[in-house]
Amino acid sequence: MTLKPGRLLIYLLLFTGCSINYVDRVVLSVSAQPIAKEFGLSTIQLGYLFSAFLWSYLLFVLPWGALVDRIGTRRATASGMAIFSAATVLTGLSGGFVSACLSRLVLGFGEASTYPAGARTIREWMPARERGLATTVFNCGGYAGPAVGSLVMGYVVGELGWRGGFYLAAAIGFAWVAAWLLLYRSPEEAGFIGAEERAQILAQRGGSVQASKGDALSALMRSRTLWGLFIVQGCAVYTVYLFLSWLPSYLQATRGLGVLKTGFYTAIPYAVAVPGTIFVGWLSDRLLRNAPVNSGRRRNLVAVMLLCSSCILATPWINDITLILALFSLSLTSIGSSVGLNIALASDLLPNPANTGKAHGFLVTGGNLFGVLAPIVTGYVVSFTGSYDVAFFIAGALLLIGVTVCLTMTRHPIVPADDVAARDAVGAKEGFAP
Repeated sequence: MTLKPGRLLIYLLLFTGCSINYVDRVVLSVSAQPIAKEFGLSTIQLGYLFSAFLWSYLLFVLPWGALVDRIGTRRATASGMAIFSAATVLTGLSGGFVSACLSRLVLGFGEASTYPAGARTIREWMPARERGLATTVFNCGGYAGPAVGSLVMGYVVGELGWRGGFYLAAAIGFAWVAAWLLLYRSPEEAGFIGAEERAQILAQRGGSVQASKGDALSALMRSRTLWGLFIVQGCAVYTVYLFLSWLPSYLQATRGLGVLKTGFYTAIPYAVAVPGTIFVGWLSDRLLRNAPVNSGRRRNLVAVMLLCSSCILATPWINDITLILALFSLSLTSIGSSVGLNIALASDLLPNPANTGKAHGFLVTGGNLFGVLAPIVTGYVVSFTGSYDVAFFIAGALLLIGVTVCLTMTRHPIVPADDVAARDAVGAKEGFAP
């Protein structure tokens, strides 16, 4: 399918918005050592500080999902970005462990809007057979952000101090909000697309988000498939936050690197993951070209990517820095692909587009319920064992669990479990794999 200019603008907004989201997260990781020195923090306290934003993220992602469905993509996205950019300023102004944690809680509240709003943007704008590519482009912003952020913020922190990194990240976020409000409109209203592209989007996206009537989240939660997607997301995102929070510290502790060099080495796996995840997203759409998009067969590639990412189980036996970076590049590319494709799979399995915000909010909750544990568990593991080996074993085991759940629990459409007739009718119509 040929991408039209209008959708390219939406791709760019999705990618850059998610990238900024993760720049605001990685700046703390890059600044961890100078912050710990200034505030006198232990390894365990650092683990709690890394995870603080995820506590509020976890708490508010479901309300944000419902709010996105209620107030629409444009306002919800702008509000969330403005809130977490302001929180990034507050982190730069913090004077100790408590104030830094409080600012990170505000950050998590704002960032909780990102994935529900992004998923709804994709459902509004992208033809169904383009979802895999669109979702992985959106999600790989979460790898471009750390790649660029590690390099740029490593330099800024080295030259201007750790507070300067947070102020720069916040300024970028506020600039993006202005661009979003100026440019973004729904495809029904957008003046930057032609009649042909508008007709294609409306005909092929799989129903109108605005016109449909959604189900209550409590009804959707009775779907076994939604719980399967929830668990898969959690098993995958645990590893995402292991890397996001602890990769710079791991490289410094085991390789004796300074802040600037750590930023460079941290950027390499994320930089590799960006084109890698986009390619896998494109491939997933190509593999579905002879099958109904809503058949749920995208699960097979999700499982393969989870399996590939479990290669981090080999980390304790590799000492060469080049091989370590190659291993991490493969794992991050695979995990980024699996997270993005799992989100696309949720859209494939969701017959009613009006449930997009709620369903994806629940999915992201699963990811962050596991993700919030990764920085803390790793902090305790490193503190008690003096090594990162067990931390990588835990992540690898969860990835293998995710493979099993993906292949066994995501085989039916996401409809209320008590609506058996609707489930069977949708399944028969859409060609779900048995």
